[in-house]
Amino acid sequence: MNKKLFELFKGATVCLVFVQFALFAPLCTTAQDRMDYIAFSEEGGSFGLIENGLPATVILGNNDFPGIKTVAEWFVNDINRITGHTPAISSADSSLPEEIILVGTLGKNELIDQLIRSGKIEVADIDGQWECSFTQVVENPFPGVKKALVLAGSDKRGTIYAMLNLSREMGVSPWYWWADVPVEKKDQLYVKAGRWVTESPKVKYRGIFLNDEEPALGNWAREKFGGINHKFYAHVFELILRLRGNFMWPAMWGKAFYDDDPANGPLADKLGIVMSTSHHEPLGRAQAEWHKYGSGPWDYTKNKDVLSDFWQKGMERNKDWETIVTVGMRGDGDEAMSEGTNIALLENIVKDQRKIISDVTGKKPEETPQVWALYKEVQDYYDNGMRVPDDVTLLLCDDNWGDVRKLPDVNAPKHEGGFGMYYHFDYVGGPRNYKWINVTQIQRVWEQMNLTYSHGVDRIWVVNVGDLKPMEYPISFFLDMAWDPTQFNPNNLKDYIKNWSAEQFGENYADEAARILNQYTKFNHRVTPELLNARTYSLENYNEFEHVRNEYRDLAFDALRLYNLIPNAYKDAFDQLVLFPTNATANLYEMYYAVAKNKQLIANNDIEANYWADVVETCFKRDSALTVHYNQQIAGGKWNHMMDQIRIGYTYWQEPRQAKMPAVERVEIPEVLNEKMAFIEADGYVSIEAENYQTAKGTESISWEVIPDLGKTASAVTTFPQNAYPADDEEVYLEYAVDFTSTGDFEVQVLVSPTLNFNANKGLRYAVSFDGGPEQVVNINGKYRGELGPWQANRIIKKITNHKINKEGIHHLRIRVLEPGIVFQKIMINTGGLKPSYLGAPESKQVKL
Repeated sequence: MNKKLFELFKGATVCLVFVQFALFAPLCTTAQDRMDYIAFSEEGGSFGLIENGLPATVILGNNDFPGIKTVAEWFVNDINRITGHTPAISSADSSLPEEIILVGTLGKNELIDQLIRSGKIEVADIDGQWECSFTQVVENPFPGVKKALVLAGSDKRGTIYAMLNLSREMGVSPWYWWADVPVEKKDQLYVKAGRWVTESPKVKYRGIFLNDEEPALGNWAREKFGGINHKFYAHVFELILRLRGNFMWPAMWGKAFYDDDPANGPLADKLGIVMSTSHHEPLGRAQAEWHKYGSGPWDYTKNKDVLSDFWQKGMERNKDWETIVTVGMRGDGDEAMSEGTNIALLENIVKDQRKIISDVTGKKPEETPQVWALYKEVQDYYDNGMRVPDDVTLLLCDDNWGDVRKLPDVNAPKHEGGFGMYYHFDYVGGPRNYKWINVTQIQRVWEQMNLTYSHGVDRIWVVNVGDLKPMEYPISFFLDMAWDPTQFNPNNLKDYIKNWSAEQFGENYADEAARILNQYTKFNHRVTPELLNARTYSLENYNEFEHVRNEYRDLAFDALRLYNLIPNAYKDAFDQLVLFPTNATANLYEMYYAVAKNKQLIANNDIEANYWADVVETCFKRDSALTVHYNQQIAGGKWNHMMDQIRIGYTYWQEPRQAKMPAVERVEIPEVLNEKMAFIEADGYVSIEAENYQTAKGTESISWEVIPDLGKTASAVTTFPQNAYPADDEEVYLEYAVDFTSTGDFEVQVLVSPTLNFNANKGLRYAVSFDGGPEQVVNINGKYRGELGPWQANRIIKKITNHKINKEGIHHLRIRVLEPGIVFQKIMINTGGLKPSYLGAPESKQVKL
């Protein structure tokens, strides 16, 4: 594997510190630097994770957090993915081998604490800090132990990140499960000598919100796990931790995280995921729980006691877990409260909720983290003077479309609870849903979230990611940026895209994958697929619609080319992350462009409208086929239902129940025989596909037949049987009606397939005439004697005759064959404007005689 594959933290999210020896003061590197502490062959003082096929043993403390053991199991499985060997996991009180991987939390692992006391490791720079960790190779740490690799955290998540950061350095993508990203196998695996520190994140709580998850994510999870349960959330929590997140709002469309599966809450707490509930679900109670257990109206003025009891039960359930309690109240069903709601009432609701928190926990309310979301109309309450206690985090929001609505006054007194931001990659609501495919451009995320961070919003960053898939790319960026927003600037965003692509697809394919990824998200950010229609782009001005259609179609072709080049192991990941979103959205552009062309041509009763109607139908069917491909073929059908979100057929903001093809119209074509049609001269030429003759005259034994698709443009025409020679008195010809708008001496260019003079070198002949006048006999190959000529490489023989046309109007061009085997492709008449081209001029239009 190319070394750059492991530039994992180049453009990543942590301030990384390298110190050659433990007692040296740590020096921070720039944000774009990587740790680069993995080697695939032994170096001086390095530690062998796998050496000569033997894995080192992982040692855990007996008193450490339970979740550390779970993540240690992920970690040793990661080593197995790379090397095929799985390290054993043992406890600190067991007999220690000569080389160990010592994993633990300060104050929770007796062996790490022993190293601190003996001065063999220094922890002053991380002790007491939020989610800090270090990785260090220690020589002779204990009697009988020659070497230890110490992965230590200042707290539970610090220790977890120490392991998972190392996994990423080894080449395990956080998306190994959620996007089927493979790892490259290695026989040897070493950590270089030295000490590396990961400092605290700059945003305290960083996470995602699963929302609008029906029908796609919901159907997928029910099929795979039996529901949105702890088996499902185990994979979600793992992903969040691998991306160095720590916070989550759970799926909530008809779901209740704590009530649906009692194992959900304990699992989140065990793994260090700080749970909260969405902006309209106070005190840990889901909206679905109110519909299940509540009674009376969701109205505090009329039903205070029932609501208070409902909320108290939520606090009692969650009191011993690490959570952030949502306070406040919105209307039932994620709606605004009644118009008459007043600020005093809402302030009183929060006051009563805080009393419940205090009563249940037995602690002062300010000792329990709380958040109040200023979402939609709630921001109006705040703007009009509503206030909550100073320890409550104020969660600001965007406008649901990635545009930040409100930020703190930088000159205002400090708000002790800090500020958060609720952002969107997905939304259900007006002017129209967007939840099918990724429409987020990280450049806009950076600009808005950098604006957010610069105004002091650093307590909570949470983003609505819809079904989670297919938002993999922007989720990575959002959580990477949340760790350290200062690392990014306008000049290194493309480096991030390349590095992210290298992590998923390998360094050799990163540049082109990154270009496609960047470009498709730019296109999708212009207008969401759900809002795209036949009127979005101008058909008339600047060829705008054709231009954007072609841009997207070319990009899809590029993605397909790269897919065919990329190693097979990476194809599923590339399909999910790059090819499918590019190809599927390009298909929508193709479809809506065709709808626009159909409408334009129908207005003129142009028969070409029917062609574009066919294109619309083809694209609509292709959309279904692409959906089936994603759901049932990628990764062996692992992601069935993930593309079930509707994107075609919207008539208002909410999705239809079933996709519906855009309406098209067709021009009724009267049954007019060929002999009643004539080709019109225009732009100085007449161009005719040979198959579109007016009359085909044969005999009882000779007939004309079209060979479909033979030739350079349309089809070709020749006589059958191919061994039947016309007699001297037999008329075997094709005739074409031409409507000339000019007169003069005109060239007739006949393009035939390069059939050779198989008849004893006599050649193959045809005769050309107009209106029954004198014929000009042409021998297409009588002089051929086996030499190589341009007709072979060009796949065509062009013969020219000259004819005088004395009057405008209808004339009849006749081409009579004298031998079999002549295959006619195209006829062009140069009336003064025919231009050179490889395929010949496009066919002229016909009119009814």
